[in-house]
Amino acid sequence: MISIDPNTQSERDTYKLLIGSVVPRPVAFVTTLSADSVLNAAPFSYFSIVSSNPPLLSVSVQRKNGAPKDTARNAMQSGELVIHIVDEDTVAAVNETAANLPPDESELDRTRLTPVVSDVVKVPGVMESKIRMECVLEQVVTLDGGDQLPAADLLIARVVRFHVSEELYEHGRIDASKLKPVSRMAGNIYSTLGEMFEIERPV
Repeated sequence: MISIDPNTQSERDTYKLLIGSVVPRPVAFVTTLSADSVLNAAPFSYFSIVSSNPPLLSVSVQRKNGAPKDTARNAMQSGELVIHIVDEDTVAAVNETAANLPPDESELDRTRLTPVVSDVVKVPGVMESKIRMECVLEQVVTLDGGDQLPAADLLIARVVRFHVSEELYEHGRIDASKLKPVSRMAGNIYSTLGEMFEIERPV
């Protein structure tokens, strides 16, 4: 067993260990609106459920040189965001939105994805996603980096409206085989659902 102290290596080397170990990671496709009403869209794989009561999700948005990225800045300014689950049908288009564009350009313009008006929040969602969740920003935790510059903004988002494709929804449950979600591995590698198995929890 190799023992590694993260304090003795670069941030990049630690990053490689983390994204290669914590796999697979679900991908959140997040839309936000800028103060100038530009629709920002970007994927994030530092993403998870926090709570079901209330319904909370977390998305960690890494900073660049201490400055918030468009998604975090927009969410903090407006208090709103829409989180989509990335699937096999949308992953190629979503990957296009990872391009590093200036704040006055919408990443959706690089794709054929279609904005759709939300029910509760002002931020549009994306019609092609099989699951999207309108959210309000519950809390932001800004995390300091080793160089004392902020390293990331952890967004805690409360779901205020679920939109689920009818083909996935069966008796209040989601059929994952029809959702066909994709997840991130290390580097440029994605994965799809593989073999599934069931183990009963102990009583």
